[in-house]
Amino acid sequence: MPWNNEFECMPLDELRKFQLEKLKETVEWVTARVPFYRQLFQKKGISADDIKNIKDIVKLPFTVKNDLRDNYPFGICAVPIKEAVRIHTSSGTTGKPVTALYTEKDVNDWSECVARCLWAYGVREHDIVQNAYGYGLFTGGLGLHQGIARINATALPISTGSTELQVSLMQDFKTSVLCSTPSYALTIAEKALEMGIDIKRLPLRLGIFGAEPWSEKIRLTIEERMGIKAMDIFGLTEMGGPGMAYECRFQNGSHINEDHYLAEIVNPATLEPVPAGEKGELVLTSLQRRAMPLIRFRTKDITRFVEEDCPCGRTFVKMERISGRTDDMLIINGVNVFPSQIESFLLDMEEVAPQYRLIVRKRGHLDKLIIQVEANKEIYAHNRAKRYETESKIMSHIKGNLGIRVDVRLVEPGTIERSTGKAARVVDERPDQLR
Repeated sequence: MPWNNEFECMPLDELRKFQLEKLKETVEWVTARVPFYRQLFQKKGISADDIKNIKDIVKLPFTVKNDLRDNYPFGICAVPIKEAVRIHTSSGTTGKPVTALYTEKDVNDWSECVARCLWAYGVREHDIVQNAYGYGLFTGGLGLHQGIARINATALPISTGSTELQVSLMQDFKTSVLCSTPSYALTIAEKALEMGIDIKRLPLRLGIFGAEPWSEKIRLTIEERMGIKAMDIFGLTEMGGPGMAYECRFQNGSHINEDHYLAEIVNPATLEPVPAGEKGELVLTSLQRRAMPLIRFRTKDITRFVEEDCPCGRTFVKMERISGRTDDMLIINGVNVFPSQIESFLLDMEEVAPQYRLIVRKRGHLDKLIIQVEANKEIYAHNRAKRYETESKIMSHIKGNLGIRVDVRLVEPGTIERSTGKAARVVDERPDQLR
């Protein structure tokens, strides 16, 4: 059952007409109010009048993350600060943070989008929702919080960290829904085991996970360890935060809130649209934001559209789970490697736990990829010969599939640092990668 039948189940011809109207309005809005876009459009000789149908979006220029950093903090904002009611930012771990500004309407629209997500997952008024996303400048905590409030569920705003307390409150307050990063969900499950609490016997039934890439195998691992249904939520700071896309009960792709976001898939090398059903880079355009709408923002996320109709009745297009990012690709001696590929191989191995770290170093003129992965307790308890056998098995598996030689090192269970937020899986120690 959709939360907003008018839009989530809108006939496609009406939806495309609505998107076209909002796209033209947004182009006019930023042309009048954002010098950055006005100059870009003038350089390309384009205006809102040139947008005759939704496919004409390809005439518009792209926006990239460096554009936001170069105009930090408010250079791409379309309203004066006095009209804004909230500011969020990204972490800024790789340079200047990305700013996200909101009018009151933007916050209300954002809350509506998150409410749609929660409703599709099965969250209802009677649920107690333990929100372990970080509150503050990060969009996750408050983004989910306002969606929880919109559907009148009960929020437990614990934020991230204090893992033992997370488990205790989950038990005491009878939490039924957990919101966190998938890596932190695994940390909570481990802590419950250490505390002697069988998390599967608690009322917890549903998990809402996002903010970092996670594979289908990680989903199955979480579901098995916690005894819950694990659902994916997608969003990004540049587009306002979580709530851009969401799974329904069929879990065969994430519906994009198309009345608020116009999505494209392009070839990251040519920047041309890919044929229907092919993978490429996700590009997003804001359709209703007032404070900081972005035109054709290159997300760097790799996915594809799922073309078939969804039995849930929603007409919004679906996208596959993000399979990687163009900017997290590692080039190892000329071979393109995505961390998600390594994760997939590791999770095929029963001998290891879903906790790993990839370390890239230089040895002379060659790159060396070291994979540290925690062994299961049974494997680590065996003699060194058994661990060596497992390491060799993983190395052979990766060599056979990716064509690269790696150094695999099984480490003792519990030795890889656990994440309370986004997991840091890659450490690139090559001199040209250090900042």
